[in-house]
Amino acid sequence: MRLDLFLKVSRLCPRRSVAQELCDAGAVEVNGTGAKPSRAVREGDEIKLSRRHRVTRIKVLSAPATKQVARHEASSLYEILSDEELEENWN
Repeated sequence: MRLDLFLKVSRLCPRRSVAQELCDAGAVEVNGTGAKPSRAVREGDEIKLSRRHRVTRIKVLSAPATKQVARHEASSLYEILSDEELEENWN
């Protein structure tokens, strides 16, 4: 499954276009390297998702075969390794 589609299906991003923009901006890494939206996601991959004031690291537990997953099943696709809020430094 494509990275941008996985981020949407897992509900980590609200829309696929948002996931694509994050990837294009360099805010998404897979296994420590920058990733394009078309990169294939596999079980065991570690994804680092950087957003405004938050960095989330997840481990992919399974990549669904379909493009749609029920809301209550979405969180079972990944495990959160860390979810850190970044501090703003106004100095």
